[in-house]
Amino acid sequence: MKFSLVILDRDGVINHDSPNYIRSLQQWTPIDGSIEAIARLSREGYPVAIATNQAGVPKGFVPEHELDAMHARLRELVQATGAPAPRIYDCRHHPDERCACRKPQPGMLIAACQDLGVPMEQAVFVGDSWSDMQAAKAAGCQPVLVLTGNGLTTSQRPEFDPGIPKINSLADLPGWLACSGEMPS
Repeated sequence: MKFSLVILDRDGVINHDSPNYIRSLQQWTPIDGSIEAIARLSREGYPVAIATNQAGVPKGFVPEHELDAMHARLRELVQATGAPAPRIYDCRHHPDERCACRKPQPGMLIAACQDLGVPMEQAVFVGDSWSDMQAAKAAGCQPVLVLTGNGLTTSQRPEFDPGIPKINSLADLPGWLACSGEMPS
């Protein structure tokens, strides 16, 4: 299958994560190779979108201006490579709100596909958490588990589908896609 859209989770996939939330721009640190991977994907013709739960905002741990600054920095880093900035979809709802956008619900993935005019089955969603895998399946996207962040723990869950492709880091995604969705040997 040929994919035509890449959707990425943020924390644990693009940047290092923290169990206490990434609370400020100063704490936001890209994982080695992640910005370059986003740029390479864009240069190879894949639109890139980001879908990220950000419950730290309604819980009072992350000020909105800090989240906006993190996203601005992410866009700047990608644009500095000459690639277009990714679209960013974030859910700032409290988990108790039971919104349609907070993963494992598929709302952000559906919005990205609709906004970019890509059928759901032609989108790849790369995440590190169980809720990412659930959201991809619910949306009809191809899930890909990255082993950074919470990925290793997610891969060891009894309910994890061993048929879901796994990559070591986001830097491996362009190679995986070059093989049309098959893992390179």
